[in-house]
This record gives sequence, C-alpha cells and structure tokens, in this order.
Amino acid sequence: MAFMVKHVVGGQLKNLTGGLTEEKPEAEKTDAAAQGMTQEEFEQYQQQLEEEKQEREANFAQKKAERATVRSHFRDKYRLPKNETDETQIQQAGDDVVLPTELAKMIAEDNQEETHKQSVLGQLSSIQNVDIDQLKDKAQATLEDLKKQTENCSLM
Repeated sequence: MAFMVKHVVGGQLKNLTGGLTEEKPEAEKTDAAAQGMTQEEFEQYQQQLEEEKQEREANFAQKKAERATVRSHFRDKYRLPKNETDETQIQQAGDDVVLPTELAKMIAEDNQEETHKQSVLGQLSSIQNVDIDQLKDKAQATLEDLKKQTENCSLM
C-alpha cells in the first residue's frame, strides 16, 4: 500500500517541484562503488570470478567424462547398446579421461574372475555339489584301469 501511495504522490511531487532536488539515477552508480571497491579492484574481482567459473566447468566436464567412461565400460561388458551422449562427453574431454584407480582395480578383478569362470574348471566349480579333486581322482583311476585292460588284451 505504501508503495502505491509513494508512486502516485511521488511522481506528482516531482512535477510540482520541477526537479529542484538533484537525485542521481541508479544507473549512474557503478557496480564497484556499490560493492565498496575501486574500479580496478572490481575488475580484478570479476576476472577472478570468471577464472574460477572456467575451472569449475572444466572439472565438471572431466567428472562427466569419467562417469561416461564408466558407463560405456559397463555397456561393453554387458553388451548393452551404446549411448551417443556418453561418447560425445568422452570426446569433448579428450584423452584426459582416466578411470579412477579403485574402479580400475575392480574392473581388473572382474576380468580375472570372468576368465576363470570361462575355463573348464571354472565351469565345473560353478556347479553345486561337485568336488573337483574327487573328479580328478576318478578320471585318473579310470585312465589307469584302461591302461591295465589294454596291457592284458591279447590282440595287442
């Protein structure tokens, strides 16, 4: 309400007085004076803010590229369709994208486990209630029996 009264009455008072009082328009006040700095200090401050902003943006882009690298790795691992936005983020960051060391260790361990699982012994160990040592013993015993039977064979 006070604003409305000031707006209605204030404009008419200025017209009556003819602008005798000199008021500086707000546009003339510089940003530096408003913050209590000289123009040179203000320019240095603005430059510093701009540099910090660029540094934050670069760090953010780097983190985005690292996340995209992780996602693309898992897409490759599980044979999922590739995402073009991840690829563009990685390309924008350039060759600076490196997997975090902890994640790289986890990936290496996963690869070792997968190669072990893909081997014959790994497949057998994944079957429940199978004793690999017992299977080896049975296989050796069977081979020895076959050798004895072939020695006793009269045809050979």
